Order: sequence, then C-alpha cells, then structure tokens
Amino acid sequence: QVQLVESGGGLVQAGGSLRLSCAASGGTFSIYGVNWFRQVPGKERGFVASISWSIGVTRYADSVKGRFTISKDSAKNTVYLQMNSLKPEDTAVYYCSQGGSWGQGTQVTVSS
Repeated sequence: QVQLVESGGGLVQAGGSLRLSCAASGGTFSIYGVNWFRQVPGKERGFVASISWSIGVTRYADSVKGRFTISKDSAKNTVYLQMNSLKPEDTAVYYCSQGGSWGQGTQVTVSS
C-alpha cells in the first residue's frame, strides 16, 4: 500500500503563506482523488480540498476558496496545497489522503 508523507507545516503570522506537500512513497497515486483534510483538537477531521490525479479537477471547501490552491506534480508523485492569506482559524493538523491511506499529518499554526 502506498504511504503518504506530508511536509511543509509550520508557524506563520496571519496573512502569510505556506505550501504543504504530500508525497506518495512506495508507489504512485492511483487515478482517483487526492484529498487534504484538517483537524483541530476536539473536532472532526474536515475536508479542505481535493484534486483528481488523472485529470486534475479540483474542489475546495467554502472556507478556503480563493485562498488555497491544490495542485499536483505527476513527475514528482506529489500533491501540493498552497495556502495564502492564512487566518488563525486555519490552525490545524493537515492530512492528505487517497482511498484508505492517510499521512501522519503536518501541523499548521497561524498566529494573530
């Protein structure tokens, strides 16, 4: 089974940017969608964005539309989440997933 590895999280001030990466290790992404979710303590994991690996169709949660961009690099077997105009409410652990596979998560903290 393909392992997903996230990276790129960190601490940033409100209004700043971060780019998260999700790399597929031990294989390649399948033709289906690759998703980003996020979770804060005490809340359910929530959908952020997705991209179809085969044709690149994207979808976003309303809360991030116009600020976040999901993209893919087939040659690097990697999906990215470019996050701009970050807000304190974007603070969460961000996970990528495809099918039943999940990464370990990467912490994003946005200070006010």
